[in-house]
Amino acid sequence: MDRNPPHFIDGGITVHPAVRDFLRISGEGGWINAVFPYDMGGQQIPVSIFFACQFMMAAANYSLSVYPGLASGAARLIYSFGSNELRKAYAEKMVAGTWQGTMALTEPEAGSSLGDVTTSAEPTAHGYYLVRGQKTFISAGDHDCADNIVHLMLARVKGAPAGVKGLSLFVVPKKRVAANGALEFNDVNCTGCYHKMGYRGAPIAQLSMGEENDCRGFLVGEENRGLSYMFQMMNEARIGVGMGATAIATAAYYASLEYARVRLQGRKLAEKDASKPQVPIIEHADIRRMLLKQRAIAEGSLSLMIYAGKLVDLHLSGEGESRERYELLLDFLTPIVKSYPSEMGIVSTSQAIQCLGGYGYSDEFPVEQYMRDARIHPIHEGTTGIQGMDLLGRKVTMKNGKAFGLYLEEIAKTVKEAKSLPGIAGHAARLEEAVEIQKKVTGSLVEHAVKGEIDRFLADATLYLEMAGVICIAWQWLMQGVVARRALDAGASGDARTFLEGKLYTMRYFFEYELPAVEGLSRRLISADAPTVEMKAEHFDD
Repeated sequence: MDRNPPHFIDGGITVHPAVRDFLRISGEGGWINAVFPYDMGGQQIPVSIFFACQFMMAAANYSLSVYPGLASGAARLIYSFGSNELRKAYAEKMVAGTWQGTMALTEPEAGSSLGDVTTSAEPTAHGYYLVRGQKTFISAGDHDCADNIVHLMLARVKGAPAGVKGLSLFVVPKKRVAANGALEFNDVNCTGCYHKMGYRGAPIAQLSMGEENDCRGFLVGEENRGLSYMFQMMNEARIGVGMGATAIATAAYYASLEYARVRLQGRKLAEKDASKPQVPIIEHADIRRMLLKQRAIAEGSLSLMIYAGKLVDLHLSGEGESRERYELLLDFLTPIVKSYPSEMGIVSTSQAIQCLGGYGYSDEFPVEQYMRDARIHPIHEGTTGIQGMDLLGRKVTMKNGKAFGLYLEEIAKTVKEAKSLPGIAGHAARLEEAVEIQKKVTGSLVEHAVKGEIDRFLADATLYLEMAGVICIAWQWLMQGVVARRALDAGASGDARTFLEGKLYTMRYFFEYELPAVEGLSRRLISADAPTVEMKAEHFDD
């Protein structure tokens, strides 16, 4: 799929034929609606279990894995907020794997700024709306391996309030279902396909609606509530992006680990006899450092992904205050879940290339593709900058800091457990210190918001997100360390013991090599100097 990417031909996009088979098999096997409730026709599989399955599929072939994922998110929106007619006409085909679903938000002049969406929807006397406008960067927005493409699209009804409060959500199919049940063209035209650096197996389309004034959109829920509905799919997609980044980084790690075990080069530093055989490069400390960095990032991220799935499960099964607790925790963590694996997955995959040397830079080995595939994740479904502003500007302060407080409580529970265990009590103390640093930094930044200095408050939100991500993954590693330490103390032996010892070494690496970054980031975040705020555009050289 990487070497035979999508092509835009005669107003449509052709993709690898394996996509049709995979969509069909995903539908037949129940993968597209696996986590849906029973009353939506789903299997009600725990989200934490499903995330583990998604992780394996994305590690095997990230581009291919997104097709059923997109269909799932779009269909779930229809089942959650749409009419029975929309469910039957469109959602059933999407979960069956014969129709593709998409999320159509972005416009050429309105990327992350959804309040500036201009696509219009004019009501008619026939129960549908006439949609006009353009959408861009739409994943799987057109292709020839589905019988229909169904867009969940944000548009603005005439007379609606300005900004995000005036957005409505519509089902806008490429082919609409006529009164007699037949499919007819719905005036949705594909006008282009972007040629991407990586993630080449899935097309990113440009769409034009209403060129013949006959593009019909079908309202989902109520007018002007579209963004609140769409946030369900957006949040799912953001977690999915983190999962994809984690999967790719993991695949790259295992490729470099395999190579490091068989590639012979040099001898141990203390060995002076040149006649002795060369050793596998995994015997060199610097290679082990790079492998540990990859494992620390990949498995720390995976732990966070499964934890996020667990929060979804606990929220769905909870009641009252416990239900709210898990919802707030997930809401707080979502920017970190999306961004840490996305940003650090690039760093990790770069280390995989470095382990392979020149071979890693060549397409005869897979890691160069992983590097290209990984680069999309800090961009789509809300850039890292957007996630930083979301975490610091909304999640830290929402409900008077309740979500942040709950998060700190969860970390404190793990710290308390770890302090009672030999060998990791010191790591618990170091995480506790890092949390105190985060609290101090948070208080310092919030003071700017209280004074009305919003630019200063959010100028380094991305760095705050980076710091928060490091602390969060340290927490995940400490949780894993607690389990590993207890299992070893209980007498684990053989391969299990080796695996658990590897976990503890990786935890130690993270606390020694990654967690110290918090100190440097905190110094920057509490500094009074704000060059990015004070410098003007004209100060940049032409």
